[in-house]
Amino acid sequence: MVENKIEQYLIDLMLTYQQMDSNLWLLDDQEHSLHGVAVMQAAPLVIIRAEIMDIPKKNVLELYTKLLELNATDVIHGAYALDNGKIVLIDTMEYDNMDYDDFRATLDSFSLALTQHYPILSVYREKTQEGGK
Repeated sequence: MVENKIEQYLIDLMLTYQQMDSNLWLLDDQEHSLHGVAVMQAAPLVIIRAEIMDIPKKNVLELYTKLLELNATDVIHGAYALDNGKIVLIDTMEYDNMDYDDFRATLDSFSLALTQHYPILSVYREKTQEGGK
């Protein structure tokens, strides 16, 4: 049995991840649509976070409205937020009270949001973010 329950849950869920340090795991699991999702233990919290995209310079009000709508209707665990010029998907849980089902539900919610919301949010991306396409 692994000492940290976060790592044990990642193993139990059969997710592909890399442990970046003792309290940080980076998921790179294409099969479960969890690419670039960070799981960090910052006592007493567990923070699960994924960077979605840079905040664009155009259509910002429309984008923010869409993010709030998605928070209200589609994001079951966590929420879209703004952080240092980025749009992120984030959720927090208390480490001591977190169980396997809570952890799995958050990751399932992230997977759903990352796959279903990408086509909706990608229309707001600026062309320079996509390599000039």
